[in-house]
Amino acid sequence: MPIRLSAGNAGPPRALVTGASGAIGAAICRRLAADGCHVICHAHSRPHKAAQLVSELTSAGAHASLCVFDVADARATADALTPLLAEAPIQVLVHNAGVHADAVLAGMTPEQWRRPLDVALDGFFHVARALLLPMIRTRWGRIVNITSVAGLLGNRGQANYAAAKAGLHAAGKSLALEVANRGITVNAVAPGIIDTPMSQVFGPDDIARLVPMGRAGECREVADLVAFLVSDQAAYITGQVISINGGMI
Repeated sequence: MPIRLSAGNAGPPRALVTGASGAIGAAICRRLAADGCHVICHAHSRPHKAAQLVSELTSAGAHASLCVFDVADARATADALTPLLAEAPIQVLVHNAGVHADAVLAGMTPEQWRRPLDVALDGFFHVARALLLPMIRTRWGRIVNITSVAGLLGNRGQANYAAAKAGLHAAGKSLALEVANRGITVNAVAPGIIDTPMSQVFGPDDIARLVPMGRAGECREVADLVAFLVSDQAAYITGQVISINGGMI
């Protein structure tokens, strides 16, 4: 479903995907590029992975570029995004960046507690704030936060990660109310067990027990849902947390 060219943008619609070096982020970049976006593939700790993705996309004739910065750092985020926004608005934001620092709460250090919140929640604030005024001026925008079933159910050893993802649900719902009359939608996609390197801790027996559909989801399926939410077909959907988890909840 091609994404429309909206007012104020003279070229392909520009989409920033944070955390593009991961499996889900890369799948989202591929799908949005296939739908006609110029995809800005963000990375921080693994820029070589995002650079390989950009090379793959551009070699196939898609529009893509690389952007490297720490979303948890307000100044670094502003320094990276200001020149990009001087070129043209970025009207699609998929905030996928996130990290784990797992530990039971009784043994969790302050640094472990903070890191998932710094990247997922503070990172959302830093990036979205920079992109919002250009979206508002053009009266069109799409923001999708990639969260987790942990933000809905909690998970042992992940109080920090669950708090960060649940915080994104609340922040997104609040922002959706603020910009609903400006042609901007804000939603969250909450995956369950998706077939990525991070999910290899789940064996077949675990998946059979936890997932009614009996299989892990595919990154492509998450990307397809994101592509729908940023399309015109989803223009009346905002402030929602949409689960994609094979029936876990």
